[in-house]
Amino acid sequence: MNPAILLLAYGGPNSLNDIPEYLLDIRGGRHTPRRLIDEISERYALIGGRSPLLEITNCVAEKLADKTGLPVYVGMRHWPPRIEEVVRQMLLEDDIDQIIAIPQAPHYSRLSVGKYREALELAVAMTQVEVEIEFVESWHTEEHYLAGISENVRATLAEFAPVPADEVMVIFTAHSLPEFILEQGDPYDAQLRETAALLAGRLGLAEGRWMFCYQSAAQTGVPWLGPQVEEVVVELGKRGERYLLVAPIGFIANHVEVLYDIDIGVRQIAEKHGITLKRPPMLNDSPALVNALAALAVRSRVLEI
Repeated sequence: MNPAILLLAYGGPNSLNDIPEYLLDIRGGRHTPRRLIDEISERYALIGGRSPLLEITNCVAEKLADKTGLPVYVGMRHWPPRIEEVVRQMLLEDDIDQIIAIPQAPHYSRLSVGKYREALELAVAMTQVEVEIEFVESWHTEEHYLAGISENVRATLAEFAPVPADEVMVIFTAHSLPEFILEQGDPYDAQLRETAALLAGRLGLAEGRWMFCYQSAAQTGVPWLGPQVEEVVVELGKRGERYLLVAPIGFIANHVEVLYDIDIGVRQIAEKHGITLKRPPMLNDSPALVNALAALAVRSRVLEI
């Protein structure tokens, strides 16, 4: 066997000039209103003018290759290096005959991780090469993933000192999706709430001092999963909370939904209501994440490290 690991991620623009084409890709070729292009461009301008996602994922791939001894590739859904291009290289140029595919999203939904799988299977079919695929559908309870987030949350709670940790409300968040996925039996919401509960247990958070909610819902004309973090922060401010820690758990790396939606958008709302808000670091290319991904590869039963 000639196995390799393929990290699957969403993708993001490399510059402000890329944003119209990037949005066109996300929207499946549908016209993007000028208002939306300007709004998204402003958000990226405020976080440095580009997405750091590819750079971070490439760093993860390099470290994961060192740890596992396997070649590690990176494929993106909505921006180069695209999944279909990377798969073509793997199968037609590098003679890979087994792909261990790991989405850079721990929680399964057919609208997120399911789309990565569809893109991968289509890319493989287009090569007409026979290859074994080990696809990791979810890893929301993986030990290193939970340990890494717990460590970052614990360290950030300490930054509130001299405020006691039990005076800080902890909010775990994830990207919202349309509500109709619940009617279809999608496990996304249940997996997220399981992760949040496991983290709260590890951290020793008292009942009533932590919660889970959603963020970054799109305006598509259909209801999305809630409550939204912006609404929650307003309500917490009204009831007298003054210290919040917001920890994204559906994201593992810095990108616009973290660097803008939380660090700028939600923080502004918090400050308006007299609340101090802190966010723990994302896992990014940390040893915790690399160890988590290596453990997932080991459990694919083709790798020993």
